[in-house]
This record gives sequence, structure tokens and C-alpha cells, in this order.
Amino acid sequence: MRIDKFLADNSIGSRKELKGIIKAGRITVNGTQAKDPGMHIDPEKDLVAVDGSVIEYERFHYYMLNKPAGTVSSVREGASVTVVELLAAENVKNLSPVGRLDKDTEGLLIITDDGELLHRLISPSRHVEKEYLVRTEKPVSDEDMKRLEEGVDIGDDKLTLPARAFMQSDGLHLIITEGRFHQIKRMLEAVDNKVTYLKRLRMGGLLLDPELANGKYRKLSDEEITILKTSGE
Repeated sequence: MRIDKFLADNSIGSRKELKGIIKAGRITVNGTQAKDPGMHIDPEKDLVAVDGSVIEYERFHYYMLNKPAGTVSSVREGASVTVVELLAAENVKNLSPVGRLDKDTEGLLIITDDGELLHRLISPSRHVEKEYLVRTEKPVSDEDMKRLEEGVDIGDDKLTLPARAFMQSDGLHLIITEGRFHQIKRMLEAVDNKVTYLKRLRMGGLLLDPELANGKYRKLSDEEITILKTSGE
């Protein structure tokens, strides 16, 4: 990898700015001053430092966001605040949310620049589980839950795939393996009800951190990254 690309990927500066930073002698590789922006390095073996501080190499970045209502699950969305904008302080390029949550939906959202993982997690063929807390306008009966579990007609060309539904003290928990447009809301409409609150609690084997406040985010641990990468296998 070229050293200027490595530095740019780690948000040290733009390619143009890095020419000046390297020329000023602020970059070292294994303790030796770098002079050429086109110099090739092995980011997994070479120690690159700026002003004496070693840059920790991260090929990809993984974050857990407790998405607040009112934000949109996209990279750009006109006047609305996007979930990626909430991570602007990280100064990481090419971040994208893994799947989408409706604007008024809260909860677990993974944001990453690992495109391969992103596509694997949202691939329909993987059937990665998503668990939601659902609160509704009317009580949900046992019969309603049975229908939700067996599959309901939400106006598409086929019924929803089998799901799991159960009641907890905080409300209805619904586990699906699809990601159709407004799916949870349409499933409840199919049993003559209406969603009043929706929060995603889990994706694959990864649970929303109960200590992570609404609107806050943090990096995933190595263990959590492994959990994500093995989800749907």
C-alpha cells in the first residue's frame, strides 16, 4: 500500500495535504523519515508514525449505534440528519449503515466500511435474525402472534417468512429473518393493529448494549466483530 493512501485512509489528511506533511518530515516508517508519498509499506507489519505517534492500522471500522428516532439510515438525505452524520467525529470515510431502520425507529444499527460484511448481513439468502421490541395500539392476542409466526400477507407477492413472536414485560418481541420495506409495521397491520413504538434489539448474535444511551455509539469489540461475521452461517 502507498503510504499516502494509508495516511489518507487513517484521516491524517487529503492526498494533497499529505505531500506537504511528508515533505515536512513529520512521517516516519519504522523510525526512518519518509520522503516519498508513493513509498510502499505493509500496514500490518510496518510502524507508521506522525509527529512521533504511531498510527494504529485498522483496515475496516465497526460501530454500534443506538439509533435515535428522527434520524435516517442513509449516507445522505437532504435536510434530515443521517446516522452516518452522528459519527462525523470519527472522521472515517465510506461508512454505511448495515440495513435500514425507519426514521421513527430506534435501536441497534451497525455502521461500517466493511462492504463485504455489510452485504453478507443484509443478503436475503443468509436469513440473519433481527429482533425487535414492538409496542402496539391494541393488545396482541395469542392468535395474532401465531399468525405473525406462520407468515402474513403484507401486500407483496408472497407471505412473510416464519417468524418468532413472544410477549415480555416491555412489550411484544418479534424476530424476523427478512428486511422488507416497513415490514414490522405492515405485519402488525395484517393482524389489524398498528405499531406505536419500534426498537431493534438484536442483529444476528449481536445484542444492543444496554449501557449505550439513545443517540450514542461506540466501536465494536473484537469479540462482537467475530459474532457479526459468523451471523447467518
